[in-house]
Parts: sequence; structure tokens; C-alpha cells
Amino acid sequence: MSDYKQIAWQGLWKNNPGLVQLLGLCPLLAVTSTISNALGLGFATMLVLIASNTTVSLIRKWVAKEIRIPVFVMVIASFVTCVQLLMNAYSYGLYQNLGIFIPLIVTNCIIIGRAEAFAARNPVPAAAFDGLMMGLGFALVLTLVGAIRELLGNGSLFEGIELLMGDWASVLHVQVINFNEHFLVAILPPGAFLVMGFIIALKNIIDHRVKTKQQAIDLVMEDLQHNE
Repeated sequence: MSDYKQIAWQGLWKNNPGLVQLLGLCPLLAVTSTISNALGLGFATMLVLIASNTTVSLIRKWVAKEIRIPVFVMVIASFVTCVQLLMNAYSYGLYQNLGIFIPLIVTNCIIIGRAEAFAARNPVPAAAFDGLMMGLGFALVLTLVGAIRELLGNGSLFEGIELLMGDWASVLHVQVINFNEHFLVAILPPGAFLVMGFIIALKNIIDHRVKTKQQAIDLVMEDLQHNE
């Protein structure tokens, strides 16, 4: 169980693909103008990660090292196509909003990186859980960036969420601030860079404080053991 806790910690915080590895930045910065877009791409990426990690782990013993990368890409492309067709069928409005970034999930370094670095070397349960945690960590970063940009740019939250969750979800749309003029910088790509920079800086500050506190505790424990 401790291994699964470590996998979860790696995916959600310590080795978060969006905040630490800085992978998948192109879709992260491009489509996170609203929470609904961020959630749609985040869930799609997470589903592909789970399915591809599981499949790669299942076939890892039968794939020669010389052709493993093309095989992994083919597996990932198959699942991306399935997700793309499902979104086209059941959430066409969101599918149009995300546009080219859905098929581009195939080239997302997070997915091929986890397939090569983890799924190809671990059993199915661990590989599937790693895909879930990495995908969830990426989706959380997408959603946080989307929420900040939507709030600063439009003064709202969950605009267009019905495209992802159905007509009933339109009640979730909240107009928090009424702007006379929209804050365009937040909606445009430069705003995404600024928001990401502040979030990464905040994570680094938290990590530094936790590390400093832990070092102080370790020093106190060493002094107590020395006095005994």
C-alpha cells in the first residue's frame, strides 16, 4: 500500500506533470480559458493515460525493445481516437471548443513518458493507478488554471459546463464579478503563462517551507537522541 501512496504523491504533487515536469504545456496553456474546456481536456487525457498505461503493462513482455516506442504510440493513438469519437458523439460543443488539441493528445509527452518510464516496467494494477494519478494531477492543474483565467477574464465560473455535463449543469454557471470590460490578458495565452508562473511559484514556496520545517524537526530529534 505504501507503493500506491507514493505513486499518488508523485502524480498529484511531487512529480506533477503540469507543475514539476512541465509536460503538456501546449494544450494546458491553449484551452484553459474556461473550467469546462479544462475539465474536458483533463478527463480525456486521464482516460487515455489509464487505458494506455494498462495496455502497455499488459503487453510489455511481448514487445521487443527495438519497436516499443512505435507500438506505444499506436496504442495511445487508438485510445485517443476512441475518446475523440466519444466526445464527438456525446459532447459535440465541447469537441468543437477543444478542436485540434484532442487528437494532439497522441503527442502529449505525459502519456508516452509514463508508458515508457512506468507502465513498461510495472504490473497492471500499479500502471493503471499511475495513469489515474498522473492524469488526475494534470487535470487538477488544468482546472485550476482554467478557473483563475475564467474568473479574471470573464468574472464567471463554469461557463459552458453544460457542454460537458449536459443541459442540467447550466445551473452551475455563476457570475462572480460583473466587469464593464473583459480582462483580455487573462483570456489570451500570455495570461495562461502568467497564471502558470504564479502557481508554480506558490508550489515552490510551499515545498521550501515544508522542507525547512522538516529539517528543523530532524535537528531537534537529533539533539534529543544525542542528549539521551
